[in-house]
Amino acid sequence: MEYGTLLAMLAVVAGALTMIGVGLYRHHPARPLPWYLLSASALAGAGGNVLRGTAEPLHPLDDLLTFTGYLCVGIAALIWLRPRRVRGNYDLVLDSALIGLGALLASWTFLISPILQSHAATKTTLLAAIYPVLDALLLTLVAHSVAISARSEISLRLVHLALIAALVGDLGFSLETVGTASIRHEMLITPLLVSYALGGLAALHPTMTTLGEPRRVHPHHSRQRASFIAIALIMASLVPVVGSSLDTPDRVVVSSLFALLLIGVLVRSERAIVRSARSERRAQYQADHDMLTGLLNRSALLRALNRNREAWAERPLSLLFIDLDGFKMVNDSYGHAVGDELIANAASRIRRVVRREDVVARYGGDEFVVLAPHSRQDAAQLAERLLAAFVRPFELSAGEIPITASVGIACGSPRSSDATIYDLIRDADSAMYHAKEYSLGYAFHEDARHGHVPPSHLPPSRATNANATQAPVPQPRNAPADSQRHTWRRETAV
Repeated sequence: MEYGTLLAMLAVVAGALTMIGVGLYRHHPARPLPWYLLSASALAGAGGNVLRGTAEPLHPLDDLLTFTGYLCVGIAALIWLRPRRVRGNYDLVLDSALIGLGALLASWTFLISPILQSHAATKTTLLAAIYPVLDALLLTLVAHSVAISARSEISLRLVHLALIAALVGDLGFSLETVGTASIRHEMLITPLLVSYALGGLAALHPTMTTLGEPRRVHPHHSRQRASFIAIALIMASLVPVVGSSLDTPDRVVVSSLFALLLIGVLVRSERAIVRSARSERRAQYQADHDMLTGLLNRSALLRALNRNREAWAERPLSLLFIDLDGFKMVNDSYGHAVGDELIANAASRIRRVVRREDVVARYGGDEFVVLAPHSRQDAAQLAERLLAAFVRPFELSAGEIPITASVGIACGSPRSSDATIYDLIRDADSAMYHAKEYSLGYAFHEDARHGHVPPSHLPPSRATNANATQAPVPQPRNAPADSQRHTWRRETAV
């Protein structure tokens, strides 16, 4: 190594160590150990390169220092990657393994095998063949770190660039060892000097404190890894071109690595397809269902008749429109949180009453719709069961709250035109208001249209008489004693 190159390396390494020390003093990271390890790696790597560049290389001391540098970088990478694991998601690990396999396949084909074939089997040759393997492992760690890092982590980005520059320098050394290229030692040192400088600059940035800090990692951001996997596959595609020069042992190794790479790609593709299908199902569910109750929403209800037209073709059809009595008073008294709790509990009771094939939807607010292939008599029986489900007060976080319901029923046939669903909803809604006005519990649209007021269909515990009393709405458990009390109409037993 020339004297000027030696001075340049010493100056850059000293500057990098100084910058790391200043960064540690200025920013006080909670986990400084990775930075100490990167400093030790820079010292060990520089020492190994200086000894290797002398007129008579001091083997195996230069290799020992270089391996120490690799070890320090590897431990530092594991420290800053460990808090960022995504539990239950193996795509990140799988992608990193694919990148490592691709790098290892290329290393064996273009570097390791030529080194073993062109040199005698000595310790020096074996050590030279180990470096590409270590570089493949380091590239795997870098790729994994790049995939789970944020753009705002400038310091970590600079560390990535530093490690990539070091890998470029190691690649040059390996190519020179193979004999593929003749590169001056001073040129080989340049990427390493860039690596040391970038490492020092990374320590000066305020985001250096995030190195080793836990951070939430989104498990589905895989675009950063796709380019690395594409490069690995391109490297694998070049294997048949150089495969004719490989011996039988080399072919076994290359074939094994190639098979593992292809299997990994197939597994990753299958997982991507499954995840895509799961996302589509989740999106479709969210588009068709009300998130508060889990029932179908209005748009899904409007499509329900067409979806079940064939199964219900020869059967009568009924639509029950359900509205909660006094819900606005509860909402005003306790707030929307308790109101949502009441809506969810009411939906649960309705779901328990209806049959599995019946369509149940939250039409909006405190309004629910049941669409079912029922005759008039069956619809009346279902309405009675629904009213009975609201006899028992609701146990909510604000206390025990009684709520009743009114049901309007419209009957039709699925063989009618597409507008039938809208007609049924309109007619059932009108019948529901008729039932609410006359405290009937439930009413059919035919009765409401002719102004007929049949006897009350309320369950015994909800039946009213002429002397119905006013019951106060229960106050929240934490309400002050002098808080204003709201009242609502509550039917009492005869």
